[in-house]
Formats: sequence, C-alpha cells, structure tokens
Amino acid sequence: MGYIPHTEDDVKAMLAAIGVDSLDALFEDVPSQHRFPTLNLPEPLSELEIATTMETLSWFNLTTSHYATFLGAGAYNHYSPAIVNQLLLRGEFYSAYTPYQPEVSQGTLQATFEFQSMIAHLTGMEAANASHYDGATALAEAVTMANAIHNGKRQKVILSPTIHPQYREVVRTYHQNKPFKFSGDRSGTATLLDITDMVDENTMLVAVQYPNFLGQIEDFNELARVTKTHGALLCVVADPVALSILKPPGEFGADIVVGEGQGLGIPMSFGGPYLGFFATNSKYVRRIAGRIVGETRDLEGQRAFVMTLRPREQDIRREKATSNICTNQGLMALAACIHMAALGKHGMKRVGELCWHKAHYAADQIDALEGYSVDRSLPFFKEFVVTCPRPVNEINQSLLDDYGIIGGYDLSLDYPHRGNQMLLCVTETNPRAEIDMLVKALREIAEAS
Repeated sequence: MGYIPHTEDDVKAMLAAIGVDSLDALFEDVPSQHRFPTLNLPEPLSELEIATTMETLSWFNLTTSHYATFLGAGAYNHYSPAIVNQLLLRGEFYSAYTPYQPEVSQGTLQATFEFQSMIAHLTGMEAANASHYDGATALAEAVTMANAIHNGKRQKVILSPTIHPQYREVVRTYHQNKPFKFSGDRSGTATLLDITDMVDENTMLVAVQYPNFLGQIEDFNELARVTKTHGALLCVVADPVALSILKPPGEFGADIVVGEGQGLGIPMSFGGPYLGFFATNSKYVRRIAGRIVGETRDLEGQRAFVMTLRPREQDIRREKATSNICTNQGLMALAACIHMAALGKHGMKRVGELCWHKAHYAADQIDALEGYSVDRSLPFFKEFVVTCPRPVNEINQSLLDDYGIIGGYDLSLDYPHRGNQMLLCVTETNPRAEIDMLVKALREIAEAS
C-alpha cells in the first residue's frame, strides 16, 4: 500500500513536490461541472433500464460478430473453443492471481505448469514463466534480463524496425531512466543485414520479430551466429499461432523468446486483458521475471506442483528482485492452456495451415487487381503488405461504410515512408466468401477513384 498523508503539512509537501500549491490547482484540468460535489450525473435508473442502456451503447462498437475483419497488427481474430470460457467460470480458477498459499491450489498450479510446458515446446526453449501482462511488457523484461546477465557492463540494445511499433515504444518507456542505448529502429528502414552489422562488443541484446510486424518470415540464422560471436543475446518476439507450423526460435539460436498470447483462446476485447509469454534457456532461469511453477513429489511420493521461483520485489528483498512486476495474467494463461490442450498438437497445426493458405489465397486475388500490389519479397504467414491506389484511411472508410468490412492497418501511421500501404490479416475465421467480398470491394473502390 502506498503512503497515506496524515497531516496538512504532509499534503502541502506532496503538492509542492509535484509543483502545485493547492488541491484545487491539482484538479484544474478537470472541467468544474465534472468535479465533486457538483457532478453532472444523470438521474438514477433501474437495473433493467441500465442493462438496456448499456446494450444500446454497445451497438456503436465495431465487433467481429457484425463485421468481417481483416485487421491484425498485434490483436487477432482467432477462434476459441467454447470449452475455454466454460472452464474459466469455475470458481477455483476465476482469479488473475497466482495463489498466495500456492501448494494448496494444486489444480491452478498444474494448469500453470502445463501452460509453461506448452510454451516451452512451441518456442523450442527449456523454460517458461507463468506469464506477463502482454507481449510488449515481456519484451521490456527481456531487456531487463539481458542487462542482468551482462552485469550491467553493456548498454546497447538493437531493436529491429519490424518489431511491433508499440512494443518498441513500451521498451523505451520501461527503460527511459536507464543508461541503455537503443538503436536500429528509428529510421524504420534498417534491413536485417543492417541490424546484423550493428552488433558489437557493447551489445547486450538484439531483438527481432518472427513473423515480423509486416507478416514476413525472415531467416535469422546468420544474425544468431553474429550475435553469439559478440557475446550478446538474441530475443525473438514470436506469434505462438505461427509457431505451430514454423521452426521454433530455439532451433535457430534464440536465447529468449517472448510474445503475445492473445491468439491462444483470448478474445480481442478492444485491447485487453492480454497475455505475455516469456521463455528462455535453463541457464538463465534465475534471471527470469515473474513466477515459475515446478513439478515435484510429496511425502507420499505422489506427483505435486510447487511455486519454484518467485523472484519479484514483493517476495524477496527489493535489491535482489529481477523485476517489479507484482502479478501475472494467471486467468489469461489458464485460457491459453485450455485452448492449446483442447486443440492439441494437430489442431494447432491445422489452425496455422488455415491461416497460411487463406492469407495466400487473399494475397493472390488482391495482387491481381489493377492498382494494387502485394509485397512478396519475403514469405509471409497470415499478414501481408498491400500497396493501394488511394490513401489507406480513405479505402478503410469506404470498406466500413459501403461494405461492412473492417479493413487493414495503415502502415504510414508508424512508417512514414510506407504511404498508401495497408497491412491485411487473414485468419482461420475468415471464410472464402468474406475474402472474395473484400477483393470485390477493393476492386470497386479502385474503379471509383
């Protein structure tokens, strides 16, 4: 619990510390009609009236239940079996927290252990933790781990420009007061060869994405070799759905694999809650942030699960903590665990194959349209870049207003040199009829321009 001021002098000191001289000045940015006690609130409603009002407001949301969507860019419309939500409703599971008396909660611990095991298998790594807040946080924690492994003696972090732009910003915000030097991504044009050439003796971490933010699958074997030659660590931001059919990062030399687990049975939910996974090799396991559940035997020789590591500041001395993360997304990790268990190895692979084939079918059809071209410079998984004949925001507005389609991501928002380029996403949830409808709509929009 934070510090609670007890006296008027305490309050004045705290206000002075942030540069204001009164409580009124502290809240001056809030319009007066919205400040206590003159809050401009509507008249009270009954429960029935509130439910009706909220349902009416929900109609203004654009959902995948009412619109075809081809928007990805970090949040993906994957199918989640009904069993996921049903099992999450069980009272013993319905919490985001890992139990504070963990050994009496064997079911929760086993589910977490199975989640860790499946993430380790997907990524090709030896150990995984019990999750982070989201993929961006997991990447930021990878930087923290790399710094600890190098005992603070290296400062350079190389970020590929094709890592999710918001992930890169979170990393910089997370470490804004550290002496780290981030390079590689600011121009947005650095190639994999450029990234490889940047690695030197001061580099502690090189981070890339697989498939990258543009949906492309790059060959990181040479980068991994060069990174290891200079004693640096390689972190791969991976899509777990893609890992169902692609080579695991552990097989081409990754030291840390992180990513967003939202595609594993977790709805998009307008931005969260999501799930960050984090995997590494056994030799770095004591540097890992968060919690790790392990398997053992009890006094009667029966299989049992225990909280093996909790290297966070609430559990050990602050100066020895690996992170100040105070909880994990336990409920979301459970959802991902149920999802992966329900689909199984072959089901996961089938989802990956469907994403691959449907995306390539869509790319072939769009590439044949006059005025459009698909970037085929590298293999891609479920997302691909389309150069359009008009600004992407205009095309997306027309798709939404005239065809009921949520279009792709406007890449010029993060990459100014990519004007008129759209990032389209196709998953197993997009039937062929929706893809054909998108192609028809794009054709008619181009013809009307």
